[in-house]
Amino acid sequence: MTDTATGAPGNPGGGPGGGPGGGPGAVRRRGPARWSLRVRLLVLLLALLTVISAVIVFVTLVALRGVLVEQLDDRLTDASRRSFINVDMPIVPGYGGAAPPGDTTPGNTPGNDGTAPVDDAAPGDGADTRPVPGGGGARSAADRLGALLGRSQAQGTIGAIIELRDRVPVEPTGPEDPPAALNRDVRDLVESVTAAVIDNNSLIPLTDADLAVLARIPPDATPHTHAISGRGEYRLTAQIDRAGGSVVLIGLPMDEVGATLTRTAAIGALVAALGVLAAAVAGAAIIRVTLRPLSRVAATAARVAELPLHRGAVDLPALEPDVDTDPRTEVGQVGAALDRMLGHIGAAFAARHASETRMRQFLADASHELRTPLAAISGYAQLTRRTHATVPPDVVYAMGRVESESARMTALVSDLLLLARLDSGRPLERRTVDLSRLVVDAVSDAHVAAPTHRFELDLPDEPITTAGDPERLHQVLANLLANTRSHTPPGTRVTARLTTRTRPTAPGAAAPPVTYAVLQVVDDGPGIPPELLPRVFERFARGDSSRSRSAGSTGLGLSIVAAVVEAHHGQVEATSRPGRTVFTVLLPVGTAQAHQPEQAPDAAPPRQARSVGTAEPHHPAEPDDPAEPHGAAEPHGAAHPHR
Repeated sequence: MTDTATGAPGNPGGGPGGGPGGGPGAVRRRGPARWSLRVRLLVLLLALLTVISAVIVFVTLVALRGVLVEQLDDRLTDASRRSFINVDMPIVPGYGGAAPPGDTTPGNTPGNDGTAPVDDAAPGDGADTRPVPGGGGARSAADRLGALLGRSQAQGTIGAIIELRDRVPVEPTGPEDPPAALNRDVRDLVESVTAAVIDNNSLIPLTDADLAVLARIPPDATPHTHAISGRGEYRLTAQIDRAGGSVVLIGLPMDEVGATLTRTAAIGALVAALGVLAAAVAGAAIIRVTLRPLSRVAATAARVAELPLHRGAVDLPALEPDVDTDPRTEVGQVGAALDRMLGHIGAAFAARHASETRMRQFLADASHELRTPLAAISGYAQLTRRTHATVPPDVVYAMGRVESESARMTALVSDLLLLARLDSGRPLERRTVDLSRLVVDAVSDAHVAAPTHRFELDLPDEPITTAGDPERLHQVLANLLANTRSHTPPGTRVTARLTTRTRPTAPGAAAPPVTYAVLQVVDDGPGIPPELLPRVFERFARGDSSRSRSAGSTGLGLSIVAAVVEAHHGQVEATSRPGRTVFTVLLPVGTAQAHQPEQAPDAAPPRQARSVGTAEPHHPAEPDDPAEPHGAAEPHGAAHPHR
């Protein structure tokens, strides 16, 4: 059997994608758009908290750096004041200042290696360790650098004496104060630069590149930040000496500032990460509790979606009024709106069910009441025909027509009564039915009724049984064969085939696979028109718009087939193309003792028709509904015209 419904389970669109429409052009959303509301709220909360924490840490580091640099600048100012006192004082013999780089004069340092310890003279050695104003002649740049980087300076301090070719005028100041800042560029006047750094109580000369950097620093008494090769960043300040012939520069390292900022950043990042983690745990719990009413609302809507709403009484679930419908909250407003909607839907379903019940009762009562007068009419018509010797021929003909139409009316009433009883949901008789024998009997009857058709059997070697009503199942097969017989030309080959099919259960399900008996009636006639195929199992559906009765049918034969198969928890479908029409009935295999009613496989509706090569609308599935056994005197019902 060919089936054009290629959609995968759970994909009503029939396409490969999961998006609406399921076609090739359907766009499947990915990323945050597919996240649940709970996840999105938590992610947004954590992202916002992370950004805020990062901003706080950044602002803290910026502010802390400003404070640390300001403190370093204060120390630099103090060091600059001390350095000018020492630099402007000439050294006398026995002065305990640091030896300048490269000075190998004996007595200046204990090592005499040109790189002397800062504290090379100790009190009590008989030398005067104080700088004495005017105590000596002019001092060289190296001597002044040694005095600049004396014992009062800290480790890592940089000092430099920048000699100028010409003296520059400076404003005179007191002997204890540094000269005023000179806001002019003296780089063109630089003659030589002598600089060193205190490293492990020794003076280490700087590289030429570093000397060039120091020479470019203006003597404005303002701290500047520059990088020194191999030693990181320094805060440097330069001023003109009192004589105006040189620039005195001193600098302090920023290592402590960088180390403090690094430790603070690490601590801030750790605290922020712990805070975000704690917020994730607490936020997930808070969001879960907050959205719990919304989860109950969604669960209620899901239960409503799973209910069989197409027939019968519908018992809709209700929400908790005090928790899920609180109008003061957004979730409560959604719950209240859903609760009102369920109330309106429940009232509509109740009214519909009451109307259907009255209609079914009316059809059952009317059909039952019509059977008696119809039987009387048929009896009197037969009696009149038996006495035709004394009755005019035209009356005999009229009575014959009355008898045939009363028989047709009786069949129609019986069909309506059967459908009403099946719709009422009363259970059918349950016995073990040999479907193989049932097919043989039905095909034999059809061959007698239509000798011009070629009937064939395709049966398995072993009998196939099901649990059900044998007469109703015989009626299903008889109606299918009668339908084929009535709407195909003479010489049509009709094949009744019986096989089995095993449908696997869903992955992870505990139930074993279910086996179904597959009963097919196949003919090579002209086929069913595509516009009729989607509604071929509807009641009173006809192939001709004039609703003529040329085929002698009532339009209820295939409707009875669908209703009886549905009452047996089976499935019926039709496929058709020119030259091949197939009616397929699926019934659960088993015996009356072992059989447990269960829904037919897949999501296919019990009344489903598909046409090969044509596109028909998909009808929603109708769940199984047990029905009542028929009356013994009810006929099989006329076949449904499908061509």
